[in-house]
Amino acid sequence: MAMTLDELLRRAVESHASDIHLKVGSPPVIRVDGELKRMEDLPSLRPKDTEAIAQSIFTPRAEETFNATNEVDFAIGRQDLGRFRVNAYRQRGSVSVVMRRVVPGVPTLERLGLPPIVRKLTTESKGLVLITGPSGSGRTTSLAAMVEHINASRPVSIVTIEDPIEVLFPDKVGVVTQREVGVDTVSYSEAIRRAMRQDADVIMLSEIVDGETAQAAIGAAETGHLVLAAMHTADPADTIERFVNFYPTSLQSTARSQLGAYLKAIISQRLIDSTNGGRVMAAEVLTGNNRIAELVNAGAKADAFVEMMRESEFFGMQTFDQAVLNLVKEQRVAVPTALPFVRNSHEFRAKAMEAGIEV
Repeated sequence: MAMTLDELLRRAVESHASDIHLKVGSPPVIRVDGELKRMEDLPSLRPKDTEAIAQSIFTPRAEETFNATNEVDFAIGRQDLGRFRVNAYRQRGSVSVVMRRVVPGVPTLERLGLPPIVRKLTTESKGLVLITGPSGSGRTTSLAAMVEHINASRPVSIVTIEDPIEVLFPDKVGVVTQREVGVDTVSYSEAIRRAMRQDADVIMLSEIVDGETAQAAIGAAETGHLVLAAMHTADPADTIERFVNFYPTSLQSTARSQLGAYLKAIISQRLIDSTNGGRVMAAEVLTGNNRIAELVNAGAKADAFVEMMRESEFFGMQTFDQAVLNLVKEQRVAVPTALPFVRNSHEFRAKAMEAGIEV
């Protein structure tokens, strides 16, 4: 390769890239504001290039896992450049590496554009808060911002369970213990059970990935812990169904009852290109209350949840359409850019016109 890995990472950071792709047969590729861009001034990578890069950054555990499974997730740090989440894998027999930059420092809830209800959720003493969205929607950053806000404002014990650890949290008003799956603990579910014996007040999970983790998370919320977790789901209704489907069929009725009782909120995120460059967040918000619990227990369809969110602004709820319309009214997002993100484009156009916006 024409430049060292650190030189490549520095260039990516200076370009405000979120991801770096290293793949045989192509120059390095970076993602900036959601778009992939080839670094055409660099030569295409050869098998020995990507192999050497992977070997240079593997931890002993990462190398062992990669040799056994041909893929691995881990994190690395570079002085002056920050931390990167790394996924190494084989494709067509050669090694590929994707590195996601973890921006140094933790932005505030307000800077991220999270709705005001999120600040209130950080004051809760128990319950389950789920941050959801597709890959690249900022779930990890939102969770980190919530943990940092709690750490800076409440004298509580926080345990994070991550795979891998990305953001480092020094103790502030709170005390933060960070555990990495596969390094410090064998699994999310086991770490949750241990956290309940480690005087944890708040438990953060980088992702709910299976039924054991889902059941352990609900169990922690039920026993008086505030649980913050991410899920790879599209919207609140999808999140509820995915969560319930983690359970065996025989336990799904129980899952609905528990989720309805202990759910504090689901915040589903999207990042949308801004008129000022970069991207801004639109978040759909469902907050827990008795009516939501009834809908969860009844296995209600998505439309019922959307209607509740649309009519429940008093409880901090909002739909994607409402969130995106506000961004358009603030002239932060253009109407053509907004339309692919809304459910009802006809109604969205009508409301934009009512607000005096040309569509």
